[in-house]
Amino acid sequence: MPGAILIGTQGWNYSAWVGPFYPVGTRTPGMLRKYAEAFDTVEIDSTFYAIPAEPVVRGWRERVPEHFVFSLKVPQEITHERRLIDAQPTLERFLQRLSLLGPHLGVLLLQMAPDWAPNVETRVALREFCEMLPAAYRWAIEFRDPGWFAVETLDVLRERNVALVLADGRWVKRDWMLEMTNHPTADFAYVRWMGPDRHISDYSHVQVERDAELDEWARGLTALAARVRTVFGYCNNHYQGHSPQTARGLQRRLGQTPVEPAALREQVEFF
Repeated sequence: MPGAILIGTQGWNYSAWVGPFYPVGTRTPGMLRKYAEAFDTVEIDSTFYAIPAEPVVRGWRERVPEHFVFSLKVPQEITHERRLIDAQPTLERFLQRLSLLGPHLGVLLLQMAPDWAPNVETRVALREFCEMLPAAYRWAIEFRDPGWFAVETLDVLRERNVALVLADGRWVKRDWMLEMTNHPTADFAYVRWMGPDRHISDYSHVQVERDAELDEWARGLTALAARVRTVFGYCNNHYQGHSPQTARGLQRRLGQTPVEPAALREQVEFF
Protein backbone atom coordinates (compact mmCIF):
# COMPACT_ATOMS: atom_id res chain seq x y z
CA MET A 1 0.00 0.00 0.00
CA PRO A 2 1.31 3.50 -0.79
CA GLY A 3 2.09 5.81 2.09
CA ALA A 4 -0.13 8.68 3.17
CA ILE A 5 0.47 12.12 1.69
CA LEU A 6 -0.25 14.98 4.09
CA ILE A 7 -0.36 18.42 2.49
CA GLY A 8 -0.43 21.64 4.49
CA THR A 9 1.07 25.11 4.63
CA GLN A 10 3.95 26.82 6.38
CA GLY A 11 2.08 28.61 9.15
CA TRP A 12 -1.57 29.56 9.59
CA ASN A 13 -1.57 32.99 11.22
CA TYR A 14 -1.99 35.35 8.25
CA SER A 15 -4.45 38.22 8.32
CA ALA A 16 -4.52 38.27 4.49
CA TRP A 17 -6.18 34.84 4.57
CA VAL A 18 -9.27 36.23 6.31
CA GLY A 19 -11.89 36.39 3.58
CA PRO A 20 -10.07 34.38 0.88
CA PHE A 21 -9.64 31.37 3.21
CA TYR A 22 -10.82 32.02 6.77
CA PRO A 23 -14.39 33.19 7.32
CA VAL A 24 -14.74 36.96 7.55
CA GLY A 25 -14.49 37.93 11.19
CA THR A 26 -12.07 35.16 12.18
CA ARG A 27 -9.54 36.52 14.65
CA THR A 28 -6.05 35.21 15.42
CA PRO A 29 -7.01 32.84 18.30
CA GLY A 30 -9.54 31.11 16.07
CA MET A 31 -7.35 30.60 13.01
CA LEU A 32 -5.75 27.30 13.97
CA ARG A 33 -9.10 25.64 14.63
CA LYS A 34 -10.37 26.75 11.24
CA TYR A 35 -7.13 25.75 9.53
CA ALA A 36 -7.39 22.24 11.00
CA GLU A 37 -10.81 21.83 9.37
CA ALA A 38 -9.13 22.10 5.96
CA PHE A 39 -5.70 20.48 6.44
CA ASP A 40 -4.26 17.65 8.53
CA THR A 41 -0.84 19.16 9.16
CA VAL A 42 1.07 22.43 9.41
CA GLU A 43 4.70 23.52 9.64
CA ILE A 44 5.59 25.91 12.46
CA ASP A 45 8.36 28.45 11.89
CA SER A 46 8.31 30.28 15.24
CA THR A 47 10.19 27.47 17.00
CA PHE A 48 13.21 28.41 14.88
CA TYR A 49 13.55 31.58 16.93
CA ALA A 50 12.79 30.28 20.42
CA ILE A 51 11.55 27.24 22.31
CA PRO A 52 7.84 27.88 22.84
CA ALA A 53 6.35 28.28 26.30
CA GLU A 54 4.28 25.44 27.75
CA PRO A 55 0.94 27.28 27.45
CA VAL A 56 1.62 27.91 23.78
CA VAL A 57 2.29 24.25 23.03
CA ARG A 58 -0.74 23.14 25.04
CA GLY A 59 -2.83 25.68 23.15
CA TRP A 60 -1.76 24.22 19.81
CA ARG A 61 -2.70 20.74 20.94
CA GLU A 62 -6.08 21.78 22.30
CA ARG A 63 -7.14 23.50 19.07
CA VAL A 64 -6.73 20.58 16.67
CA PRO A 65 -8.46 17.21 16.13
CA GLU A 66 -6.90 13.89 17.10
CA HIS A 67 -5.39 13.11 13.70
CA PHE A 68 -3.70 16.51 13.19
CA VAL A 69 0.11 16.75 13.31
CA PHE A 70 2.55 19.65 13.67
CA SER A 71 5.98 19.73 12.07
CA LEU A 72 8.32 22.23 13.69
CA LYS A 73 11.63 23.89 12.91
CA VAL A 74 14.46 23.11 15.30
CA PRO A 75 15.79 26.26 17.05
CA GLN A 76 18.38 28.30 15.18
CA GLU A 77 20.64 28.06 18.23
CA ILE A 78 21.24 24.46 17.15
CA THR A 79 21.42 24.88 13.37
CA HIS A 80 22.81 28.40 12.84
CA GLU A 81 24.61 29.36 16.04
CA ARG A 82 26.08 26.09 17.29
CA ARG A 83 26.00 24.53 13.81
CA LEU A 84 25.17 21.12 15.28
CA ILE A 85 28.15 21.19 17.69
CA ASP A 86 27.58 20.87 21.48
CA ALA A 87 23.86 21.22 20.83
CA GLN A 88 22.51 18.35 22.92
CA PRO A 89 21.40 20.40 25.99
CA THR A 90 19.35 22.77 23.83
CA LEU A 91 17.94 19.88 21.85
CA GLU A 92 16.88 18.08 25.02
CA ARG A 93 15.05 21.18 26.30
CA PHE A 94 13.32 21.52 22.94
CA LEU A 95 12.20 17.89 22.89
CA GLN A 96 11.00 18.03 26.47
CA ARG A 97 8.76 20.97 25.61
CA LEU A 98 7.45 19.40 22.42
CA SER A 99 6.59 16.19 24.25
CA LEU A 100 3.46 18.09 25.31
CA LEU A 101 2.16 17.61 21.77
CA GLY A 102 2.07 13.84 22.22
CA PRO A 103 0.73 12.11 19.08
CA HIS A 104 0.32 15.48 17.35
CA LEU A 105 4.09 15.75 16.83
CA GLY A 106 5.02 15.20 13.20
CA VAL A 107 8.54 15.96 11.94
CA LEU A 108 11.36 18.06 13.39
CA LEU A 109 12.99 20.16 10.68
CA LEU A 110 16.66 21.09 10.77
CA GLN A 111 17.05 24.01 8.37
CA MET A 112 20.74 24.66 7.88
CA ALA A 113 22.26 28.03 7.04
CA PRO A 114 23.10 28.84 3.39
CA ASP A 115 26.75 29.36 4.33
CA TRP A 116 27.05 25.97 6.07
CA ALA A 117 29.16 24.29 3.42
CA PRO A 118 30.54 20.74 3.37
CA ASN A 119 34.13 20.30 4.55
CA VAL A 120 35.96 17.95 6.89
CA GLU A 121 34.71 19.66 10.06
CA THR A 122 31.09 20.11 9.01
CA ARG A 123 30.82 16.54 7.73
CA VAL A 124 32.03 15.27 11.09
CA ALA A 125 29.55 17.56 12.85
CA LEU A 126 26.69 16.24 10.72
CA ARG A 127 27.56 12.61 11.34
CA GLU A 128 28.02 13.03 15.09
CA PHE A 129 24.82 15.05 15.41
CA CYS A 130 22.79 12.49 13.45
CA GLU A 131 24.21 9.69 15.58
CA MET A 132 22.92 11.28 18.77
CA LEU A 133 19.41 12.08 17.48
CA PRO A 134 16.74 10.13 19.39
CA ALA A 135 15.23 7.54 17.05
CA ALA A 136 11.81 8.00 18.66
CA TYR A 137 11.34 11.22 16.66
CA ARG A 138 11.14 11.91 12.93
CA TRP A 139 13.93 14.20 11.71
CA ALA A 140 14.39 16.02 8.42
CA ILE A 141 17.27 18.22 7.31
CA GLU A 142 17.33 20.95 4.69
CA PHE A 143 20.66 21.88 3.11
CA ARG A 144 20.96 25.17 1.27
CA ASP A 145 24.46 24.61 -0.04
CA PRO A 146 24.27 22.23 -3.06
CA GLY A 147 27.63 20.74 -2.12
CA TRP A 148 25.87 18.60 0.47
CA PHE A 149 23.99 16.62 -2.15
CA ALA A 150 26.50 13.82 -2.42
CA VAL A 151 26.48 10.09 -1.80
CA GLU A 152 28.42 10.49 1.45
CA THR A 153 25.74 12.79 2.88
CA LEU A 154 22.86 10.60 1.76
CA ASP A 155 24.49 7.56 3.36
CA VAL A 156 24.75 9.36 6.71
CA LEU A 157 21.08 10.31 6.58
CA ARG A 158 19.96 6.80 5.62
CA GLU A 159 21.92 5.27 8.48
CA ARG A 160 19.88 7.33 10.98
CA ASN A 161 16.55 7.44 9.09
CA VAL A 162 16.80 11.22 8.62
CA ALA A 163 14.81 12.60 5.68
CA LEU A 164 16.53 14.84 3.17
CA VAL A 165 14.21 17.80 2.65
CA LEU A 166 13.14 18.22 -0.97
CA ALA A 167 12.57 21.95 -1.47
CA ASP A 168 11.35 23.77 -4.55
CA GLY A 169 13.17 27.06 -4.10
CA ARG A 170 16.23 29.02 -5.11
CA TRP A 171 18.92 26.83 -3.58
CA VAL A 172 18.79 23.61 -5.60
CA LYS A 173 17.49 22.80 -9.08
CA ARG A 174 13.97 21.40 -9.15
CA ASP A 175 14.99 18.58 -11.51
CA TRP A 176 17.43 17.23 -8.93
CA MET A 177 14.85 17.41 -6.17
CA LEU A 178 12.29 15.62 -8.31
CA GLU A 179 14.82 12.91 -9.10
CA MET A 180 15.35 12.41 -5.36
CA THR A 181 11.71 11.44 -4.97
CA ASN A 182 12.90 8.06 -6.24
CA HIS A 183 15.64 7.82 -3.59
CA PRO A 184 14.30 8.73 -0.11
CA THR A 185 16.71 8.63 2.82
CA ALA A 186 14.12 7.72 5.47
CA ASP A 187 10.86 5.81 5.84
CA PHE A 188 9.03 9.14 5.51
CA ALA A 189 9.60 12.16 3.27
CA TYR A 190 9.50 15.94 3.71
CA VAL A 191 8.80 18.40 0.89
CA ARG A 192 8.68 22.21 0.94
CA TRP A 193 7.42 24.57 -1.77
CA MET A 194 9.27 27.84 -1.19
CA GLY A 195 9.39 29.87 -4.42
CA PRO A 196 12.42 31.54 -6.01
CA ASP A 197 12.41 34.73 -3.90
CA ARG A 198 10.47 36.88 -1.42
CA HIS A 199 8.99 39.51 -3.72
CA ILE A 200 5.37 38.59 -2.89
CA SER A 201 3.95 40.56 0.01
CA ASP A 202 0.21 40.13 -0.54
CA TYR A 203 -0.82 36.65 0.59
CA SER A 204 -4.52 36.93 -0.27
CA HIS A 205 -4.50 35.29 -3.72
CA VAL A 206 -2.40 33.36 -6.21
CA GLN A 207 -0.18 35.66 -8.25
CA VAL A 208 2.20 33.20 -9.94
CA GLU A 209 0.96 30.39 -12.17
CA ARG A 210 2.87 27.17 -11.48
CA ASP A 211 0.61 24.48 -12.91
CA ALA A 212 3.42 22.69 -14.76
CA GLU A 213 5.60 22.57 -11.65
CA LEU A 214 2.74 21.30 -9.50
CA ASP A 215 1.94 18.62 -12.07
CA GLU A 216 5.56 17.46 -11.85
CA TRP A 217 5.46 17.46 -8.06
CA ALA A 218 2.23 15.47 -7.98
CA ARG A 219 3.98 12.75 -9.95
CA GLY A 220 7.00 12.99 -7.64
CA LEU A 221 4.86 12.76 -4.51
CA THR A 222 3.15 9.66 -5.89
CA ALA A 223 6.58 8.11 -6.47
CA LEU A 224 7.62 9.01 -2.93
CA ALA A 225 4.45 7.55 -1.43
CA ALA A 226 5.29 4.22 -3.04
CA ARG A 227 8.57 4.16 -1.13
CA VAL A 228 7.78 5.65 2.31
CA ARG A 229 5.13 5.44 5.01
CA THR A 230 4.18 9.13 5.01
CA VAL A 231 4.95 12.17 2.88
CA PHE A 232 4.75 15.53 4.64
CA GLY A 233 4.43 18.51 2.29
CA TYR A 234 4.22 22.22 3.16
CA CYS A 235 3.50 25.20 0.89
CA ASN A 236 4.87 28.70 1.46
CA ASN A 237 2.95 31.85 0.53
CA HIS A 238 5.87 32.92 -1.65
CA TYR A 239 5.49 29.93 -3.96
CA GLN A 240 2.36 31.29 -5.64
CA GLY A 241 1.07 34.02 -3.35
CA HIS A 242 -1.59 32.18 -1.32
CA SER A 243 -0.44 28.86 0.11
CA PRO A 244 -3.89 27.40 0.97
CA GLN A 245 -4.74 27.46 -2.73
CA THR A 246 -1.39 25.90 -3.62
CA ALA A 247 -2.04 23.13 -1.08
CA ARG A 248 -5.53 22.49 -2.40
CA GLY A 249 -4.17 22.34 -5.93
CA LEU A 250 -1.71 19.65 -4.90
CA GLN A 251 -4.46 17.74 -3.12
CA ARG A 252 -6.60 17.71 -6.27
CA ARG A 253 -3.71 16.48 -8.37
CA LEU A 254 -3.19 13.65 -5.87
CA GLY A 255 -6.81 12.57 -6.02
CA GLN A 256 -7.61 14.01 -2.60
CA THR A 257 -10.74 16.07 -1.95
CA PRO A 258 -9.80 19.54 -0.68
CA VAL A 259 -11.90 21.42 1.86
CA GLU A 260 -12.86 24.65 0.13
CA PRO A 261 -13.13 27.99 1.99
CA ALA A 262 -16.91 27.95 1.59
CA ALA A 263 -17.06 24.87 3.82
CA LEU A 264 -15.26 26.71 6.60
CA ARG A 265 -17.80 29.52 6.39
CA GLU A 266 -20.61 27.19 7.46
CA GLN A 267 -19.59 27.50 11.08
CA VAL A 268 -18.19 30.94 11.72
CA GLU A 269 -16.50 31.35 15.10
CA PHE A 270 -15.79 34.75 16.58
CA PHE A 271 -13.15 35.18 19.29
